Amino acid sequence: MNRFTPKPFLTVQRLELGNRLLRRREVEQKTGKSRAAIYADIRAGTFPHPMPIGANSVAWLEAEVDQWIAERLAERNQTRANRSN
Repeated sequence: MNRFTPKPFLTVQRLELGNRLLRRREVEQKTGKSRAAIYADIRAGTFPHPMPIGANSVAWLEAEVDQWIAERLAERNQTRANRSN
């Protein structure tokens, strides 16, 4: 999947045990993205949406952020494989 192609994210019906909620700073640290880049990618449909956890707070499911990272790694590996052929 192209990095710029929006991908629908799965609707979570049930939270699995061990799946943490990450606050924005943790998401920034885990992905290396800035706050502005995270929200720009959310608007573009290429990054998971946060969920509200309070009146003025949101958090991301760690599994969705991990999935996003895994997809970037797969894209990188596919690009490298295509270059070597």
